[in-house]
This record gives sequence, C-alpha cells and structure tokens, in this order.
Amino acid sequence: MSEFSTIIQSADWKSEKHSPVIEAPDTVKAGEFFTVSAGLGKAIAHPNTVQHHISWISLYYLPEGSKMTIQLAHAEFSAHGDSASDDDGPAFSGPNMTANIKLSKSGVLQAVAYCNIHGVWQSSKAIQVEA
Repeated sequence: MSEFSTIIQSADWKSEKHSPVIEAPDTVKAGEFFTVSAGLGKAIAHPNTVQHHISWISLYYLPEGSKMTIQLAHAEFSAHGDSASDDDGPAFSGPNMTANIKLSKSGVLQAVAYCNIHGVWQSSKAIQVEA
C-alpha cells in the first residue's frame, strides 16, 4: 500500500461509535419515494466537541450490476461547540441526516462518515426494489 492510499474503515455500528447506521426499509416499491436516515450515536454516542466530532456524512447507492456508486445526499455538521473562548459555544449539530429517495432497481445503500480524529468510516445496507 502506498502512502497515498485511502483507507475506509467499517465495523458494526452497535459496537463502534464511528460506524454510521442506515435506517431504511428492507424492501421498497420501484419509483416511490421513501425515507432513509444515516447517522451516528444510535447505540454508542460519538463525542461532539471542537476537538473530536463528525464533520460530514454522505449517502450513496450502488445499483445491482453496476460498478459506479451514485451520491444520494450529503450533510455537513458545522457546529461542535465552537467558541471564541475556552468555554463551549452555544450551538451543536448532531451527526444525523435524512433523505427522501426513490429507486428503480435493487442495490446497496452506503453511508460514509468522517471523524476529524479517526478518519473515514462506512456501513452498508442492501435494499430490495419491487415492481
């Protein structure tokens, strides 16, 4: 592996606070919108401080038989208690996002999250699309 290789880590979100959880139905109807949530902290809370936080989450979709992922949504989390002093600031944004999507083909949803200290983490969930 070269020094320029990117490593995306994965683990079960129930035991690793950096792995995003994807909440979506197992089966959806083709061409009908449904809600997908992706976030951290469902089983184990992730810190949300200036020093240690989740900066963003992206949601992707890999259709069956395709080699290319499609970005469905992206959320940036900018407020982590930032302050001009040593005290915590007045605003925090939690690392969770929701998107309404529709699919015409079965595939895999992938959530990718970035922790400013521990890097990039991903998880996936198969989704079945019925006619």
